Amino acid sequence: MSDTTIIPVFADQLSLNLSALRRADRQRDRVLMVEVAEEAHHVAHHRKKLAFLFSAMRHHAQALREDGWIVDYVRLDEHGNTGSFNGELGRAITRHNATHVALTEPSEWRVLEMARRWPDSFPVHVEIVEDGRFICSHAEFSKWAKDRRQLRMEYFYREMRKKTRLLMDGNEPAGGRWNLDAENRKPAGRDLLMPQPLWVEPDATTRDVIDMVGRLFPERFGTLEPFGYAVTRPDAQHALDLFVATALPDFGTYQDAMLSGERFLYHSVLSAYLNTGLLDPLDICRRAETAWRAGTVPLNAAEGFIRQIIGWREYVRGIYWMEMPGYAEKNVLEATRPLPAFYWSADTDMACVREVVTQTRETAYAHHIQRLMVTGNFALLAGIEPQQVHEWYLAVYADAFEWVELPNTLGMSQFADGGLLGSKPYAASGNYINKMSDYCGGCRYNVKDRTGPDACPFNPLYWDFLVRNRKSLGRNPRLAQAYRNWDRMPAEPRAAYLGRAQDVLARLEKGRV
Repeated sequence: MSDTTIIPVFADQLSLNLSALRRADRQRDRVLMVEVAEEAHHVAHHRKKLAFLFSAMRHHAQALREDGWIVDYVRLDEHGNTGSFNGELGRAITRHNATHVALTEPSEWRVLEMARRWPDSFPVHVEIVEDGRFICSHAEFSKWAKDRRQLRMEYFYREMRKKTRLLMDGNEPAGGRWNLDAENRKPAGRDLLMPQPLWVEPDATTRDVIDMVGRLFPERFGTLEPFGYAVTRPDAQHALDLFVATALPDFGTYQDAMLSGERFLYHSVLSAYLNTGLLDPLDICRRAETAWRAGTVPLNAAEGFIRQIIGWREYVRGIYWMEMPGYAEKNVLEATRPLPAFYWSADTDMACVREVVTQTRETAYAHHIQRLMVTGNFALLAGIEPQQVHEWYLAVYADAFEWVELPNTLGMSQFADGGLLGSKPYAASGNYINKMSDYCGGCRYNVKDRTGPDACPFNPLYWDFLVRNRKSLGRNPRLAQAYRNWDRMPAEPRAAYLGRAQDVLARLEKGRV
């Protein structure tokens, strides 16, 4: 046996400074990167997501080689590909007569459990190294969460601000407030000039991947072309540069806005690059802070952007690892309806849902308010089984990896964890969508109609959601006013709301709303 160590690198570990690499020997050890069918079929991943991941992996393998590493790379359509991580690791161990496997901790519970079983399957020593690309370690999050009656992102975020020293003036937050979200809720108008994120024309490697995905997944959800994702570290960095220069100044003010035909507004569209490791979270945040201190970006924009990364992103990761594996099965509200077919087809008369699903199908992207307050909100109000909603989000978005997507879906969007992650369900009537978007103007339904035959489905479903879940939600202080309003409502409009909601749900069961 040789002393060779196999170093598996997964699709969300595309970083040159990966912890497992820092202790490895470039001449002796072998990096292993594999495209395998078991992952491509784990959920029905969007074809553009598959193309992005496989192309980014292939480009990263080349970057590793240029950095002096010897890389074994197995393509999805390569002859002899076993189709599984275990099968390809076994082949690599045999091929190199290896005695050790060293890997950076996988981001997903399922994959970590697989790696923990490798010593039982192969004659090797397995070392799993903590992933140092995050700001908060598992131990640090557990220490913060211990003995707290409630876990709330806001307080965790403040600790991360202090730790990183981002947007701090001494021991106080810059500007005197930790959170400027109240300034970040304006709708956007058509008179605004919308910057566009970086578009990268496919090179030969990406073109090969697009052809392969099109050939192997002809019926899979999602359009493949046009394809403009960055798939290399330099291009991802260029995308960050462009965002800071052109979109970040207005990101804060309009981060909750939605406009038909405007798919990106002032959003960074960097999450896929961040979650695969092409960009570093702290580097991104420092760029935003530097722009604020230089006077080119207002504080509400820099703070809102940084909060999403060192606040929400780190917080949901902490929740994921603290609560898995049971977290994936949570369904406190006992929602059981199947996911509507229009989440795949966009065949619905609801203009907002049709807009977001169509955008998702064509780009593998939607920004956080579209996900939370349109598709997520409808699923919550209609009582769709949260595990089906989770699998849909995991499948259709290029930035979706389970550690970040699952808590956002089950916890924040569907309230399936009963309030562990967030303090209230993000349930809203059509009025919110009308306030923050122009979707309602082109809709067959009337957002001002509450209970008539043309009423926006969100309106009656909102009250039906509150009524049927009163046992679980009635004592939530953030819903107290809504329940008081319901209790004061005369019997006739209450009956009209619930009757109309049943009509909507009956049509939903038939597949058309």
